[in-house]
Amino acid sequence: MKVKVTVFLQIGLLILLALTACQSPQTDQGTTEVDYLHESQEDLNARMEWWRDARFGMFVHWGLYAIPAGIYQGDTTHSIGEWIMETLDIPVSDYEKLAGQFNPVQFDADAWAQLAANAGMKYLVITSKHHDGFCLWDSEVSQYDIMDASPYQKDILGALKTACDKAGVKLCFYHSIMDWHHPQAQSINYPDYNSRDKMNPEFDQYRDNYLRPQLRELLAKYDPGVLWFDGEWIPEWTEEQGKALYNELRNIKPSLIINNRVGKGRQGMQGMNKADQNYAGDFGTPEQEILTGTSEYDWESCMTMNDTWGYKSIDHNWKSTRTLIHNLVDCAAKGGNYLLNVGPTAEGLIPATSVERLQEIGKWMQVNGEAIYATRRHNRPYQAGESAEVTYSKDGKVAYVIALDWPGKDLSLGGLKPAEGSTVQLLGVSTPLSWSFAAGQATVAISDVLQDPANRPCDYAWVFKVNLAD
Repeated sequence: MKVKVTVFLQIGLLILLALTACQSPQTDQGTTEVDYLHESQEDLNARMEWWRDARFGMFVHWGLYAIPAGIYQGDTTHSIGEWIMETLDIPVSDYEKLAGQFNPVQFDADAWAQLAANAGMKYLVITSKHHDGFCLWDSEVSQYDIMDASPYQKDILGALKTACDKAGVKLCFYHSIMDWHHPQAQSINYPDYNSRDKMNPEFDQYRDNYLRPQLRELLAKYDPGVLWFDGEWIPEWTEEQGKALYNELRNIKPSLIINNRVGKGRQGMQGMNKADQNYAGDFGTPEQEILTGTSEYDWESCMTMNDTWGYKSIDHNWKSTRTLIHNLVDCAAKGGNYLLNVGPTAEGLIPATSVERLQEIGKWMQVNGEAIYATRRHNRPYQAGESAEVTYSKDGKVAYVIALDWPGKDLSLGGLKPAEGSTVQLLGVSTPLSWSFAAGQATVAISDVLQDPANRPCDYAWVFKVNLAD
């Protein structure tokens, strides 16, 4: 009888251990893994708080593609600069020779970080590795990097980490899942990545022996705030792999924020998740567009200043400062972030036009940043008329009505009602403005002195701060 009891106890213990193992998978190091795919809303909110408060960041696309700058051996790419290897069908053996020419001696990490900070940007996302496979740090699993393959031989990401910390800007990394250079990652049907009948059978080896180790390196060496994935559309990558990678990285750094391109959830360039299931990732990624409305899901619109991400010498189609500021306002009013791109030259210089635009945005943000940072939607209207958008303070007690065109002598507040006895303030102007309420509509009277543009605190858009009625 004792033998039977012992056997039953042993069997029961084995079942319990098996169930525990299923519920708490093991990492490569043998430690118990937390399931961050089922994070509580409270923990999610705490982790996303700094990112939601930031609202504005700098995207940097920089790599070997800055050398041809859109033109290779007399051929001009009609696509974006960083895709030149694919669009002009440059063989790997030819393209990788560019690494020997990459010597950005004019790169100044402090200047980049300070430019971002002065523009009002709170984080910086740089391409640690784009689709061409070249790495901007000294990777332990690759020789195709800035230290081993280029004459520059300095750790770009390390320099940026130090500079960003000094400037109060949080460093983050873009990282491509696909890799045109690595033989185990190259799609057999290159450059058509969407045919599922010709997948690379060695992709799993690339994933486990190259992609994952490099991501662990980036977390260990530079402690990024965000990992911003791309290239997830290749047929070798699956949602299951995305979820596993998401969980692995969050177990290494629980506070890490990861975009939705870690898996297969992204629906087109709008960048928001498809609705048919739960996908990995913390925020949506609209590309070159801003949502037409709002979303309950966190999102960030990434956009260029001209038509390309990586530097392209012949692209002079620059957006105006007015357009860029209005884009920032539109994103914030709809509850999203704005990630604005620069494409440095092969020498390490951010183009002069980009610098000029960022400096002008910075002047505007010095006056009006209060209406952008730490704002929330609160399920309230994000528009006040046809040419004004609205952001709200985190506690919901203050509305910032942002006029995209000068309103003249009267500003309608739409459905907003100021608190009794309060005044309205035009940010950057100390003299308060009065308001009246009639027929269910609040109207702000704007003084005659402000009708002269020279007396206004800024250009491009004007923020009216309203203390709301309970």
